[in-house]
Amino acid sequence: MIENDAMTLNLSDPLVIAGLIGSATLLLVVILLFAVLRRSSEAARMAVPLAHQMNQLGLRVQSLSDGQNQLAGGLSHVSEAQAAAQSHMLSLMEKRLADVTVSMTENLQGSARRTAHSLGELQERLQTIDKAQANIEKLSGNVLSLQDILSNKQTRGAFGEIQLNDIVGKALPKDSYTLQATLSNGRRADCLIHLPNPPGSIVVDSKFPLEAYEALRRAGTQWELNEAAKMMRTAVKKHISDIAAKYIIEGETAGGALMFLPSEAVYAELHANFPEIVREGFDKRVWIVSPTTCMATLHTMRAILKDARMREQAGSIRKELALLAGDVDRLGTRVGSLDRHFGQAAKDIEDIKISAEKAGKRAHRLDHFDFEELAADTPATRTAEALPLSPKS
Repeated sequence: MIENDAMTLNLSDPLVIAGLIGSATLLLVVILLFAVLRRSSEAARMAVPLAHQMNQLGLRVQSLSDGQNQLAGGLSHVSEAQAAAQSHMLSLMEKRLADVTVSMTENLQGSARRTAHSLGELQERLQTIDKAQANIEKLSGNVLSLQDILSNKQTRGAFGEIQLNDIVGKALPKDSYTLQATLSNGRRADCLIHLPNPPGSIVVDSKFPLEAYEALRRAGTQWELNEAAKMMRTAVKKHISDIAAKYIIEGETAGGALMFLPSEAVYAELHANFPEIVREGFDKRVWIVSPTTCMATLHTMRAILKDARMREQAGSIRKELALLAGDVDRLGTRVGSLDRHFGQAAKDIEDIKISAEKAGKRAHRLDHFDFEELAADTPATRTAEALPLSPKS
């Protein structure tokens, strides 16, 4: 309860409490109204410079818009000039590429024709070499080996000229010997083997002292054996002398001749019991051969013939190889010339690529040009930055 001189307020009375609250509310409203009026007066005083600043800001924005319009016009002009320059460069590049293409086409066609001609000549040389090689292989195939001859029992058992002809025919090429050849002195040899000079053609004559050998084999007493031995010496010496006199001709035949004995037994008998006859044959340059040793001798002659013919073929091959080397040298020169043309074309294309890359980079920079950075450097922007900002209330 509140008491004073005029009245007494009972705080427990709801009406009293409501009246106090209403009075306080009214007082608060009056205070707030007074504060609002005061702030409105202050805002009115501050609105004048704020309006001035807003006006200045509008002018700056207008100036910035004008600068951007001018910059857009300048960039449009630069873009047009760049497009014209790029179009001109592209036309020059196309012309240059067309010239390079025509030049490369002409050079390639010329080089292709020259290369085809060289390859044709090379093919002809290789065909000639193949023919020469085929001739060598044919010569090798026409000559039988010594082993094939020695394994033939029928050949070793033949006698006289038939056996000699058979052995020579199988041991030597047909064009390397002549059967029953007539010499300049009118004598006819059983076989004349055409060897290169030296030693020259050599005669092979078949001799077989059959009667003397049979007598030697039939001898039952020492006297008969001696008589048969004398007969053998006389017969063989006569054969050696006849061959030396008839078949060794100076300037026509070799310096020696061969006496063919168709029996290994007779040949063994001479070397075992009549060595003086063999030495006499050596002295007169008449060499006694049996089927086996004849084959060995013919094998040696075959090697001499093959070597001589291979030398002839080798000369032809060397000639063709020399021509082939010339063709290869010319081909290398032409390939080098073609390589230089390709190198020049590659250099021109590389230069064009460099120019195109530079033009592309310039266009890329223009396409990504930053307009805000240019606007920051305009006079209007610098003026706006120089103006002080109004203090906040």
